[in-house]
Amino acid sequence: MRAPPGRPGRQRRVTTTVTAPRAAPPVPAAPPAGRRAVRAGGLLLGLALLAAVVLASIAVGAKAIPLGQVWHGLFEWTGTADDRIVRELRLPRTVLGVAAGAALGLAGAVMQTLTRNPLADPGLLGVNAGASAAVVTAISVLGVTSFTGYLWFALAGAGVAAVLVNALGGSRAATPVRLALAGTAVNAALFGYVNGLQLTDLGALETMRHWSVGTLAGRRGDLLLAALPFLLAGAVLALAVARPLNAMALGEDTARSLGARLGRTRVLSIVAITLLSGAATAVCGPIGFVGLMIPHAVRAFCGPDTRWLFPYCAVFAPVLLLGSDIVGRVLAPPTEIEVGVVTAFCGGLVFIHLVRRRKVAQL
Repeated sequence: MRAPPGRPGRQRRVTTTVTAPRAAPPVPAAPPAGRRAVRAGGLLLGLALLAAVVLASIAVGAKAIPLGQVWHGLFEWTGTADDRIVRELRLPRTVLGVAAGAALGLAGAVMQTLTRNPLADPGLLGVNAGASAAVVTAISVLGVTSFTGYLWFALAGAGVAAVLVNALGGSRAATPVRLALAGTAVNAALFGYVNGLQLTDLGALETMRHWSVGTLAGRRGDLLLAALPFLLAGAVLALAVARPLNAMALGEDTARSLGARLGRTRVLSIVAITLLSGAATAVCGPIGFVGLMIPHAVRAFCGPDTRWLFPYCAVFAPVLLLGSDIVGRVLAPPTEIEVGVVTAFCGGLVFIHLVRRRKVAQL
């Protein structure tokens, strides 16, 4: 074959471009052993703090009881006045505080992770207000007086409020500011409804007054036993969605590539939030800001990994709730300040700090 004229002996060079296959999204590496040891140590420290606060909750009150007498009332009950105070009043109150605190802390952590909203909280996003409005309606309009009735109404109200806030906030297109605004609007409307019912039904006002503030006082052990199945189911669901929520925190496309089922994870997360916050609100009344403060506080130790974040919240949230309850007992003796008032005061300061420190997403 002859070479082309003007370029003797040269052949045309053919270049082939080979496209390399697209690499799979990176999977977060496991934390080093030192980091895991620090996280485990922090969790053990939280358990120790929880044990100390539990003892303080049983010993501290309008009547101070020595630890020796506390031990006697718990394990060597003889029917004395101190024994009755320890076993019949303070022990149920303390156990309820542990269960409700763990539920509210878990619900707040799940909600913040699901919405990727640092300001998310069952109280701020209307879940507690929905439960409160439903229970107040049951008391005032329907004449419900049993705790079982309160429980079912609280769960239904919490679920409806969660769906409503999510829809008003834009559902999948929701931003932190939109959700906060939607939650504020729903909160205002529902609490206005609650206050209106209280003013028009003076007979039910006394029943609703202490409950609507949020308190651990005067609660019996059978109330916790009735709510325990719902609290346990919500906790199991929250821990079950920890891994897929980790994937969703990387973005929806990355989560799908890692095998996470987004729709299923969202539904299970909302069910967990409803069970946890609804059952806790039915027993104690609406207690706000616990689910907001604790996830922010513990992330400094455990990081954003939900497999550690959720257990941390379940341990440290009862410490906050019982500590606030103890402060309310001793702050203005011989009367008590309800725990919902103490957590609202502390949570308001924390919320202002978070708003000033963080740059939340714009509309």
